[in-house]
Amino acid sequence: MDQIVIAVFLIAALFALFAAGLWIGLGLLACGWLAMALFTSRPVGDAMVTTIWGASSSWTLTALPMFIWMGEILFRTKLSEDMFRGLAPWMTRIPGRLLHTNVIGCTIFAAVSGSSAATCATIGKMSIPELRARNYPEDLVIGTLAGAGTLGLLIPPSLIMIVYGVATDVSISKLFIGGVLPGILLAVLFMGYIIVWSLLNPGRIPKPTEQYTFRQKVWASRHLLPTVGLIVAVLGSIYTGIATATEAAGLGVVGALIVAKTQGTLSWKTFTDSLLGATRLSCMIALILAGAAFLTLAMGFTGLPRHLADWIDKMDLSAGALIVVLMVFYIVLGCFLDGISMVVLTMAIVLPMIERVGIDLVWFGIFLVLVVEMAQITPPVGFNLFVLQGMTGHQITYIAKTALPLFALMCVAVALIYFVPGLVTWLPSKMIGGAG
Repeated sequence: MDQIVIAVFLIAALFALFAAGLWIGLGLLACGWLAMALFTSRPVGDAMVTTIWGASSSWTLTALPMFIWMGEILFRTKLSEDMFRGLAPWMTRIPGRLLHTNVIGCTIFAAVSGSSAATCATIGKMSIPELRARNYPEDLVIGTLAGAGTLGLLIPPSLIMIVYGVATDVSISKLFIGGVLPGILLAVLFMGYIIVWSLLNPGRIPKPTEQYTFRQKVWASRHLLPTVGLIVAVLGSIYTGIATATEAAGLGVVGALIVAKTQGTLSWKTFTDSLLGATRLSCMIALILAGAAFLTLAMGFTGLPRHLADWIDKMDLSAGALIVVLMVFYIVLGCFLDGISMVVLTMAIVLPMIERVGIDLVWFGIFLVLVVEMAQITPPVGFNLFVLQGMTGHQITYIAKTALPLFALMCVAVALIYFVPGLVTWLPSKMIGGAG
């Protein structure tokens, strides 16, 4: 009974701190301080300092600001325009035509970004004006972009995967490679939805205004070479064991700078803007990680994770039943918190449960990213919804409604990776080397 009272008190205190407008990282630190000061006899100050230092000084975390900086540099290039020019000629004969540029564009940019919001914004600023000018259905333009933008979390490099890997001591390289096939699977499901919808509503898809020969299509594909080259350099170096995730992040930054220079978009202003943008986001994530690490320590001292794991154990849930429960839990939690906060806040409690039922930690990481993706398009705190609201002027409720079919397809993807776990685990098992 005492543990239930402590849990209810801490949850209420945490949401009260967030509702008061306190930064998430500071709110987590304050909640951890309350837990230790009120419910344990441990000295708070020493534990807080030691934990924050330990959470901030991990070598693995150095990949995080580097991948963020790579995405910030590419966000300020003409990459999205080049991608549209390279993709559009190939889409003219597929049902749905240029709507597929949303999905394929997001899939490609996700492989050099790591951020859902950045992927959605970058592809959106390119595709929305082009598709509107050609009179494509507004609801499908917005809905497919909202859903496909979430691929920025699943297709490596992924900021969420780095945070999860640090929190659970799982190889980030294996997580990255494990996300490749599920990411492609989700993109195929999204494209399948566009094809089926277009065949059922043929009158709503505009006729192609231009015809291309095969040679013209191949020539247009040259615009994709910088992006594809960067993807091969980053992911190829990890898969072959040439580089760890951290080293690949440094390689990605150098590649992004080269792409920006060759496109003529690398100026002192774009360089400093990208560096400052990466610094701000990295500091925000670092503060959240530090706060979550201290709260995790405090909850460990109170015994909450152990008691909750024991309670779950007594319920005798199967792995499948636990996955369903956690999926609902994270979808609800995603209505109020961003993805990184969800991961770091819950790992101390969830990790003992999944280890107890024998769920593979790499597989669970990909499952978790998929569920966090769903939270990106659920109101009221769906970050992709905010991005698209700013770009289109539509209400969040409208955008969420257009993204609902994509949300359903994400549920299908979760079911597929559960029943066919090899979709996640096969590629990591074939890695030549690299566990960093």
